[in-house]
Amino acid sequence: MKKYLNLFDFSQEVNYRTEILSGLTVALALVPEAIAFALIAGLSPLTGLYAAFVLGLVTSVLGGRPGMISGATGAVAVVIVSLVADYGVEYVFATVILAGLLQVTAGVFRLGKFMRLVPHPGLVLLTMAIIWGLPRLSKAVPASLVAILVIFGLVLALDIPTRSIGDIASISGGFPPFHIPELPWTLETLRIIFPYAAIVAGVGLIESLLTLNIVDEITETRGRGNKEAVAQGAGNILSGLFSGMGGCAMIGQSLINTSNGARARLSGIVASLMLLVFVVYGSGLIERVPMAALTGLMIMVALGTFEWASLRTFRRMPKSDVLVMVLVTLVTVFLHNLALAVLVGVIISALVFAWDNAKRIRARKHIDSEGVKYYEIYGPLFFGSTTLFNEKFDVMGDPEEIVIDFRESRVVDMSAIEALNKLTERYERVGKKVHLKHLSRDCRRLLKDADDIIEINVLEDPTYKVLTDKI
Repeated sequence: MKKYLNLFDFSQEVNYRTEILSGLTVALALVPEAIAFALIAGLSPLTGLYAAFVLGLVTSVLGGRPGMISGATGAVAVVIVSLVADYGVEYVFATVILAGLLQVTAGVFRLGKFMRLVPHPGLVLLTMAIIWGLPRLSKAVPASLVAILVIFGLVLALDIPTRSIGDIASISGGFPPFHIPELPWTLETLRIIFPYAAIVAGVGLIESLLTLNIVDEITETRGRGNKEAVAQGAGNILSGLFSGMGGCAMIGQSLINTSNGARARLSGIVASLMLLVFVVYGSGLIERVPMAALTGLMIMVALGTFEWASLRTFRRMPKSDVLVMVLVTLVTVFLHNLALAVLVGVIISALVFAWDNAKRIRARKHIDSEGVKYYEIYGPLFFGSTTLFNEKFDVMGDPEEIVIDFRESRVVDMSAIEALNKLTERYERVGKKVHLKHLSRDCRRLLKDADDIIEINVLEDPTYKVLTDKI
């Protein structure tokens, strides 16, 4: 089929056959996960399916990353499970609406920048083989869709005993009903749901923006994070109003979509609409789809996503990087929560970075012809390096006047300011004078801002800055 202009983005061309077939494949893959995540949260299967439909449709039309798929996710399920147990489903709907409002706010204020079941093993292997081998023969039809249909046909024709979608739960239902949460609209209710909403909004944005970045790399294009944040928020608001549990971008389904060649919004729209068709009209047929086919599909997605080349560089990588990589992988695999895994990785990486930089503070020392001693500092002065910084100075043995030169250093935070304050106090007590030289403009601003907290004053002259405790 020839390429035509995208219905929603006239700057992009799209292959309609690829988009429609990929959307159908994604819709099939959405069903078991939406059901499973709803059950994890203690909700009915339709609550997860409605969320997948509403959120998927809204983000496909309005989102900042064409081709990315959103729906009910484990990251949201594990957050709201205790809310369901303690307060019930109505509080979940209200929480999802509030989380959506927070996500829209994040997008409006441009904060987006900060951001599987074991069935019959032989059928799983056959699914993986088809997905691996078919593209080498023909790419006319998505290999993942062919694999699902082949396995489905074999199971029906040969009456092979294996688990199917219907073994998890029934997906029969109607159009998502509009429903305003029935709960007391009071400050006490807000106190209950706000912490959950904030976490849902946060993990949802983290997982969505991470998925956006991955799809960007695969397609070699650039999505719009802030627009995606607004779309995710709008999707969650409508999900809560149409009896859904809420959700975010789904990395697995997004990679299935892009690996099929889908690059436009149409595939996500088709996936969402087909999911609704399954629920309203095709539940009897879809419930017979073997889990083996969908499990094999997800395994191939995981194998294609993993950075196998990184294993060859383990010996040359810093041990801290290896530790972060292993921990993030383990958290993702065992807790099924990409957002939590990323948070763990960020925290550990930040701590390692702070530790490494704390050890880099150094001081070159010399005395000029007039008897003034110079300390030339290099490396950042911040909370982690203040102890080593103080150890560089010989207060009792130094001459009457010293200069601390920050040409190759920066004073970063309030802990550094306090360290300077204490150092000057030590020199003042023994009657010696301290000069600070080559302070950056932002550092001088930091000193000025701290003036009402600690007694530091900076005098400027053409060549250096003078620091004394009192003037």
